[in-house]
Amino acid sequence: MLSTQFTRLFGVRQPIALAPMGGSAGGALAAAVSRGGGLGMLGAGNGDRAWLDREVSIVASSTDQPWGVGFLTWAIDVDAVKHALEYAPRAVMLSFGDPSPFVEPIRQAGAALIIQVTDMEEARRAVDLGADVIVAQGTEAGGHGAGRGRSTLPFVPVVVDLADPVPVLAAGGIADGRGLAAALALGAAGALIGSRFQATVEALVDPAIARAIVEGQGEDTERSTVLDIARGSRWPSKYPARTLGHPYLDRWRGREAELADDSQARQEYQNDVARGAIPALPVWAGEAIDLITDLPSAGDLVTTLATQAEEALARAGRC
Repeated sequence: MLSTQFTRLFGVRQPIALAPMGGSAGGALAAAVSRGGGLGMLGAGNGDRAWLDREVSIVASSTDQPWGVGFLTWAIDVDAVKHALEYAPRAVMLSFGDPSPFVEPIRQAGAALIIQVTDMEEARRAVDLGADVIVAQGTEAGGHGAGRGRSTLPFVPVVVDLADPVPVLAAGGIADGRGLAAALALGAAGALIGSRFQATVEALVDPAIARAIVEGQGEDTERSTVLDIARGSRWPSKYPARTLGHPYLDRWRGREAELADDSQARQEYQNDVARGAIPALPVWAGEAIDLITDLPSAGDLVTTLATQAEEALARAGRC
């Protein structure tokens, strides 16, 4: 087993955390990751109570291992966090926005505070707020991230140095055990993994999305705000999203301001979704999807990633 600050803090066997991907990281997926030895986290997103109540009941009844809940900080209020804390998660993760209004309730509940950061300003704020764990997200990550961030390889070690002795998880472009080993070599205490867990049997995703991730390639992904604008999302523009290719990306690339002013174009997007011409949601996917070639159980995947990481570190030690 790969013992790190992270595994010791949470009492888990492997230095792997499930990225709390909004909507798709549900109770079955979080429970499978926790049973496999990692830290499963529910993707509570904007704090929808009905969704959270349903998925918490699944994870709580499926494992006695530690699990957590993740929120989009810009999209929630304090009541959403307090409601989640009623279920006694081991950790609460805050991403994309100012986490400071939510720190005290999390502290009072005795949950660990995990803050995801995408640049050095956010990293310094996380340290100042006393985060128990900091997630350093590189620009290779699928889904939303910093428009002017850094790649995982150079970003993680500078956050590790800044945050010491607070444990740091690496995120972005990690889809196999070699990526986990690289994160550990950079000084991280583990990895937060998203896209690889999207392609598992327990993920709450349409089968077409899982299939697209398995069949996709890293060069097919692109970071953009186009799809958020087209679908009327409230996501802050400073956090573009990495997705697989999409007809509206090709149509509106470089014309984001024009799209934002064109209500007819945005209605056409909704019409295309309604008639099945385009997917209901973009396919969030990171640059490492070339390494995703199957749809395993998430619990088995945790074991596989850890074993691959041990083998990679052993090979590096022989060099």
